[in-house]
Amino acid sequence: MSSEATQTQTIVAKKTKKLKPARKQVKPGDVEKKEAPQTGKEYNIWYNKWAGGDREDSYSNKVKSQTRCNIKKDAGLTRANTTGVKYCCLFFARGCCPYGWECEYLHVLPDASIALPDTSKDCFARDKFADYRDDMGGVGSFQRQNRTLYIGRIKETGTGVETEEVVRRHFKEWGEIEKIRVLQYRSVAFVTYVSEFNAQFAKEAMACQSLDNDEILNVRWATEDPNPVSKVQEKRRLEEIGRDAIQSRIDPRIVDAMRAMRALEDGDMLDEDGNVIDEDAPEAKRRKLEIEGAPEDSMEDTNQEQEQGQEEVQPPQPIGLLSADTLEGLKYFAEIRKRNGFTSTPVRSAPPPKPPSEGLGLADYGSDEE
Repeated sequence: MSSEATQTQTIVAKKTKKLKPARKQVKPGDVEKKEAPQTGKEYNIWYNKWAGGDREDSYSNKVKSQTRCNIKKDAGLTRANTTGVKYCCLFFARGCCPYGWECEYLHVLPDASIALPDTSKDCFARDKFADYRDDMGGVGSFQRQNRTLYIGRIKETGTGVETEEVVRRHFKEWGEIEKIRVLQYRSVAFVTYVSEFNAQFAKEAMACQSLDNDEILNVRWATEDPNPVSKVQEKRRLEEIGRDAIQSRIDPRIVDAMRAMRALEDGDMLDEDGNVIDEDAPEAKRRKLEIEGAPEDSMEDTNQEQEQGQEEVQPPQPIGLLSADTLEGLKYFAEIRKRNGFTSTPVRSAPPPKPPSEGLGLADYGSDEE
């Protein structure tokens, strides 16, 4: 018994293993800051490069990153775990954070289940913009949820399947991947993550990195997929996310009541869980047979009762200028007068008008006074 208890304690200890304090990835001064060679006349602080230079020169002047993040070794606890900050460290993603456990930001992968306090910021607390840059770099746009990265300048040494395996091996470290598409002989791949936060982290972690052939990758945001099937799937996914978010904040009793009202309006049937039953399902057919299998005598009795109720409730039709309600009132008062013994008073007729006299005078106006 004692051995079994120690085994269960060790298993629980392994499951509840806590993160160790984050280590310092570099020492201050280890990373050399190299200025980009001047290829133009003006330096664009928005694009972080010289303007007016040749596009190919800017690609050839790319310098391989001196550091790279290693999640297994570098991830750990920081001050952000005690202060409640939910944003990740940008320099941790690039592999060059010198603070380690003293950092004010998280040194872990972003968690998709934890919502950020501000949706207009990325996982590194950088402000998003209304539109993407011309080169699809930078932070990105808050008008579209982009989970796909464009990976350029890949050195292909095998088939498309082998290249996909290489890309997957290097990019799965930053989060769960939904799909990878490789354009063979074009040195391009598209990596789609399940979460947008993981795509943001991977974009910074793999910028100017290499895969297996010492190349310098060009990682940026992918444009919208023109495939209509992908558009429909993405739209459906966003609708499901929005529906789940709304339902999680609404009282479930209200949701069940609205679902029942909609089913009554549409003439559908609901099961015990409140879901609509398909008409072809055996349960729906059984319920219909139960309803239709009622005895004919009871159906006839209900029909006769309905007809009698309609006859009783049917209002009298109006006759002439008087409405039906007025006629009913007059009949009611006439019966009351008969019961009380009152006789109807004769109606006095108006005197006939006097014949008109000849000529014009004051008497013509019906007045006896002068």
